[in-house]
Amino acid sequence: MSSSRSQSIQGTLPVIAALLGNGFIAVLKFVGFFISGSGAMLSEAIHSFADTANQALLMVGIRRSKKKATNEFSYGYGKERFLWALISACGIFFVGAGATIYQGINALIRPQHADVTYIVFTILAISFVIESGTLIVAYRELRKTGGKAKFKKILKNGDPATIAVLYEDGIAVLGVVVAFVSILLTELTGAYYWDAIGSIVIGLMLGVMAIILINKNRALLLGKAIPEEVKDRIIEILEEDPAIESVTDFRSAIMDVGKYRIKCEVEFNGNALAKEMFARGALREEFEEVRNDYQEFIKFCVDYIDRVPRLVGNHIDKIEKRIQEEYPEVVHIDIELN
Repeated sequence: MSSSRSQSIQGTLPVIAALLGNGFIAVLKFVGFFISGSGAMLSEAIHSFADTANQALLMVGIRRSKKKATNEFSYGYGKERFLWALISACGIFFVGAGATIYQGINALIRPQHADVTYIVFTILAISFVIESGTLIVAYRELRKTGGKAKFKKILKNGDPATIAVLYEDGIAVLGVVVAFVSILLTELTGAYYWDAIGSIVIGLMLGVMAIILINKNRALLLGKAIPEEVKDRIIEILEEDPAIESVTDFRSAIMDVGKYRIKCEVEFNGNALAKEMFARGALREEFEEVRNDYQEFIKFCVDYIDRVPRLVGNHIDKIEKRIQEEYPEVVHIDIELN
């Protein structure tokens, strides 16, 4: 599979797995709520419903980010992935966290009897298994695409859709544990406030996760720079070339998952390029033709001036090719000469 193809489908498997898993779990949890009347179970049902809707939004973003570049959007639609991930994160905050915390506070103010049966715990157990499975799928996807990098670094620079699934399913697994403990405590003690506290704790976890995802996707939409170590290595490649004295300005942006754009200004050393040409014996034949005729020499110089921009351009193309050989994800390069 080609690199570009693999980048285009990155995040699809975890999102589809989470979408199907959470959709099924949401139905089960709503059934559990109607059977038991538990506020924590309702919070978990709302949580799973919100996750299902959010993963549908992530899928929209992934599909739309694959659209080819047009005259109107010459750099493509890669940032659609970040936009829909941001909308998804806002949905988690307002629908998931907001509704869940409201339900918990309402249960504290107006306690309701919860009729807990073995069916409720069975539903929570099934949810735990499915959520753990989709969590593992997301984790493996991040590990596969992140290579040997530290996991903290992968979370910083990885696909936002896959990271969203990882966070959502991680919180979902914890949420099931919280719901199980709060329902069990309510059943054992007869104190209904445990059920309400469980709902509030689940809502707070969702809120914190949503804020993290909102901040991450906001940065990507604003044009977050490429990883620092990649930037440093690209500058090193540029300055290793004899024709480039220094890089005076370097700017970059992440355009999509695995797609970078860089722009830099360099101090160009024309003498180094000329020495390289002459070392290969360039202009030797032309010199022999005009060495005894000054007018022919002037004419040759005027004609040769037209070749200089092309020579410089070809050299810049070689440098860009060298960068892309090491970092294929750098799909747009703009090198300006000072």
